[in-house]
Amino acid sequence: MLKPNRPVIITFLAPAVICYVLVFLYPTFRTTIMSFFAVESVSDPVAKWSFFGLGNYKRLFAAPFFLQSLKNIGRIWFFGGLGVMFMALLFAIVLTGKLKGTKFFRSVIYLPNVVSAVAMGTMWINYVYNSDYGLLHNILDTLGFKAASHTLWTSPGLLFWSMLVAYCFGMVGYHMLIFISGIEQIPKDYYEAALIEGANVFQRFIHITIPNMRGVIRTNIVMWTVFTVGFFVWGQLFSPVNLSNDTVAPMNYMYEQVFGSSSAATTVRDTGSGAAVGVILMLVVIGVFLATNFIVRHDDSEV
Repeated sequence: MLKPNRPVIITFLAPAVICYVLVFLYPTFRTTIMSFFAVESVSDPVAKWSFFGLGNYKRLFAAPFFLQSLKNIGRIWFFGGLGVMFMALLFAIVLTGKLKGTKFFRSVIYLPNVVSAVAMGTMWINYVYNSDYGLLHNILDTLGFKAASHTLWTSPGLLFWSMLVAYCFGMVGYHMLIFISGIEQIPKDYYEAALIEGANVFQRFIHITIPNMRGVIRTNIVMWTVFTVGFFVWGQLFSPVNLSNDTVAPMNYMYEQVFGSSSAATTVRDTGSGAAVGVILMLVVIGVFLATNFIVRHDDSEV
């Protein structure tokens, strides 16, 4: 048996380990420490930090705007997640069947992920939701719903849901590909045996597809959580001047804490509170990851 060449292994691993420490571990550690201090600017040296204990966290959970941001990402995660996962799984099942042009349809459904969020959001605001010439206006007007065709979809009462639909539209393709990869790894013998036994499409889906996609489902839930926690650009696009209760997410709130509120006459920065927001979001992702690993314990299932 050949002995491992340790110098070569260390040489190849060292750049990756150094990058991981500098780009991920150090910022995470520094942000966590910073969240317990009163810090004005992100560039302030440690000597200017003033210990604040849990003051930043107490201040955040006493701020109605931050609590609203948590409520918003909760709704995005739950309602948006249900819609995205349902559509992604539906497309994945259809496009792994005996259908002509599957590669074309996969590319079309995934295409919104290639377009930048700024371009996608601008398209929805100007060419879909516009109450004078947008796509929804033209469709409703053609169907005879004259009053509904002039609905202002970006009004305060509808703004959150309009933003959520636009955001979810661009996320279906990504999660669809993950589901497709999971379905294609299931042995075809399982389906053939079930078909011989007389199982219908629904029974094959419940007893074969779902049990053998536990790991894929877990991956999709964790990835959706990561994307939801990082929700930022869409809130800025749908409320370009000042953030509103309908569009604010923790990342938007953190940005304004660190770099100053756009609606304030004077720039007031509170980097310590911004760091606390980052730590809270990190804990949310870790919590969802642990919960999904506890609920979906095994990737494989006996059929």
